[in-house]
Amino acid sequence: MNPSLYDNRELSWLKFNQRVLQESLDDNIPLLERLSFTSIFQSNLDEFFMVRVGTLFDQMHTDEKQRENKTNMTSEEQLHAIFDRVRKLEPQKDKSYHDIMKQLQKHGIMQMTIDQLSENELKYVNEYFKKEIHPLLSPLIIDKRHPLPFIRNKDLYIAVHLESKNGMKLGLLPVSDSFKRIITLNRKPFKFILVEDIILRFASDVFDNYNVLDKFIIRITRNADISEDDDSFLDCDFEFLSLMEQLIKKRKKLAPVRMQVSGNKESGALRYLSKRLELDAQQIFTANAPLDLSFVFSLKNYVNDPQLCYEPFVPQYPSCVRKNVPVADQIRKKDILLFYPYESINPFIRMLNEAAVDPTVISVKITLYRLAKNSQIIQALTDMAQRGIEVLVLVELRARFDEENNIEWSKRLQDSGCTIIYGPKGIKVHSKLLLITRKRNGKVEHITQIGTGNYNEKTSELYTDLSLMTANEDIACEALDVFNALSLGHLVDHTEHLLVSPLCLQNKVIKMIDEEIKEALLGNPAYIGIKINSLSDRLIIEKLIEASKAGVKTELIIRGLCCLISRVPGETDNIRVTSIVGRFLEHSRIYIFGTGERRKMYISSADFMTRNTVKRVEVAAPVYDKDAREKIWHIFETMLEDNTKSHIQCSNGNYKKRSARSKPINSQQYFVTQAYNNANSAASVTQESKKPYKYTDSAFFEEFLKQK
Repeated sequence: MNPSLYDNRELSWLKFNQRVLQESLDDNIPLLERLSFTSIFQSNLDEFFMVRVGTLFDQMHTDEKQRENKTNMTSEEQLHAIFDRVRKLEPQKDKSYHDIMKQLQKHGIMQMTIDQLSENELKYVNEYFKKEIHPLLSPLIIDKRHPLPFIRNKDLYIAVHLESKNGMKLGLLPVSDSFKRIITLNRKPFKFILVEDIILRFASDVFDNYNVLDKFIIRITRNADISEDDDSFLDCDFEFLSLMEQLIKKRKKLAPVRMQVSGNKESGALRYLSKRLELDAQQIFTANAPLDLSFVFSLKNYVNDPQLCYEPFVPQYPSCVRKNVPVADQIRKKDILLFYPYESINPFIRMLNEAAVDPTVISVKITLYRLAKNSQIIQALTDMAQRGIEVLVLVELRARFDEENNIEWSKRLQDSGCTIIYGPKGIKVHSKLLLITRKRNGKVEHITQIGTGNYNEKTSELYTDLSLMTANEDIACEALDVFNALSLGHLVDHTEHLLVSPLCLQNKVIKMIDEEIKEALLGNPAYIGIKINSLSDRLIIEKLIEASKAGVKTELIIRGLCCLISRVPGETDNIRVTSIVGRFLEHSRIYIFGTGERRKMYISSADFMTRNTVKRVEVAAPVYDKDAREKIWHIFETMLEDNTKSHIQCSNGNYKKRSARSKPINSQQYFVTQAYNNANSAASVTQESKKPYKYTDSAFFEEFLKQK
């Protein structure tokens, strides 16, 4: 194995998050949207520490000699590299934040510090603290007599060094969720101060019996790497749902892996607190921007300036779906492919609602991973069950950070009469699969839907995804095999049409790459085109390298981490890796193999990561319909032409933003325009009455942060 062809998974992901941060520097993006990218960068990093860094700490403590299989780094070496890289990125985020806030002052948005307040403003803040904050504070003391209280994950705390003759004494003030984060000082111009800055200023008044030596703001990130296979759960007698409820409680108490500090890093009080939390110096990160940037999305609610936000966009009703004809009738005649968020999810929801009242519907089977808060999909499923339709729902309780929501949804579905299953032990079900069975005119018929994204109305407005609805009976037959296997706790071990992991996806992908290698060696045109979120599966990477050496033209559109390094002369010089980061989260997965009549095309729920290809149940569906294939190819080609939001991987593994030397092409903006044009064209052709879309600011990235 040539180590120059591989990048470390964690370090590659940090490069992706750097690309997110770079969006905050783009002068072509409205200021409040640029500010949102600083918060997205931070929330991404939070989850990275909770999951990936947490995993590495666990590995380091259990097997010091364990090495990852691409760059041969130990867990400890990876942690050191991560901390070094993050320490370089954090100041860039701080600088970007302050530069944007400075520019926002010209638009009447001003974040104030205590030192900047006028006499009257300081008087107001003083009164506000006395009446609205102080009565709700719960001060804590840490010293020899008082144990270290539990510090909640990602919450803000004010730490106060108190003078004491008997050793270190530290006060803590939790910044409660019950406090308004943004405290308004003036409406026009809009001046505000953050609640933690107020509490920091008046912390001495809370500990008025002490002499305050120092004070600062802290934020802890805790390990969240825990699963139902954890040793403490292996022998328990809980049912699976109860086990997951116990797991969630345990996760909230896992060890800290990072502490962020706004203040003096050299403080003796900080060293004392770090020691009590068992954090060493490399796990402490200072910042001069707010430690929690989630509030920036709310700024849109305080100002009404269209220049500061993206032009609002509402997903359009797709021109390929007629409004006055049942969706199922249209699917029987021709496959329907929806492209979110440019096209609306409404035809899919319409199909479910129509099925709920269709007397020919016998059963509905679906896999659920992440759902919207007020899910119309759940409502449709409960309506079906209550009308006597057999409804089988696989609810994935192990969807990380959505476990509590999914537990509640599973209870509601079960109460309504749905049959609930949880899938094979130890394997997550990440597929997006729906099967509707009808009996019409004495004949059993099926409609199958396969998607690249969740059954979630909210994320369908934020993530780019594809949803295929087909009446193809070969696909339906294999979809039924998937559901039967899931019901019995088995795995699908043979398919002809679908690709189904963990047994029938990786091997079939490798086989199709081998076919392209064979064609290239014969001197025939050979091609591989892949759009995914992440690439880390070593077997697939090795096969792609082999294909490159054989002369197979390979184009990879990979939003996030990519452990394959392209453009290395003589090795991967036939591989091009592109990453697109823009207004919407690129989430669809597309697999393309071959050229001309040989071309095979799939949409999938699976990235090319080992966790997807051999450790989860994922489904990829072939696209047979001519128009759907042309639509996907057009999407793929347009993204390859993007020279505004795309980044190209270089032979050293770093990424360079592609420059628009010719006509600027922003693929996402192109698809927005195309969706409007198609909707308008369809309306004018059919003469159907069409309600005007209500253009409102839907706070794209606020919802993105919640759902992500």
